[in-house]
Amino acid sequence: MEEDLPINDRVTIPGSELGFTASRAGGPGGQHVNKTSTRVTLAWNVSTTCALDDEQRALVMERLHGRIAKDGVLRVSAEDERSQHRNRQQARARLSSLVEEALHVARKRLPTRPSRASKRRRIEEKKKRGAVKKLRSGPSHDD
Repeated sequence: MEEDLPINDRVTIPGSELGFTASRAGGPGGQHVNKTSTRVTLAWNVSTTCALDDEQRALVMERLHGRIAKDGVLRVSAEDERSQHRNRQQARARLSSLVEEALHVARKRLPTRPSRASKRRRIEEKKKRGAVKKLRSGPSHDD
């Protein structure tokens, strides 16, 4: 049985919901890549999971809609390593970070105003730049 996959301090995906399949990886690697199944695909059904409540499920479905199949399954592949075991770990890490990012809700920005000192510094800097530009111009020909 597969280990549970912790996403954050509130969400953990049960290991029973994770499905792994192995296949042959493509690309360079010679004989090793041609005869071993090292690519790992991790599948997790977002639409039927018990790890998420309805609000979290809707958030994940919305934010990862391009990666989730019509049947509600999110698939993540890993084929960077020569070992199937390391690719399994990498696929688990990728799924964890994807779901964690999808569940992250940014704090609402509180509008602030510039301080009096920052306004003063800005105006002084503008005056200095204007003076430098004025010095660059040649002497006036008002004679």
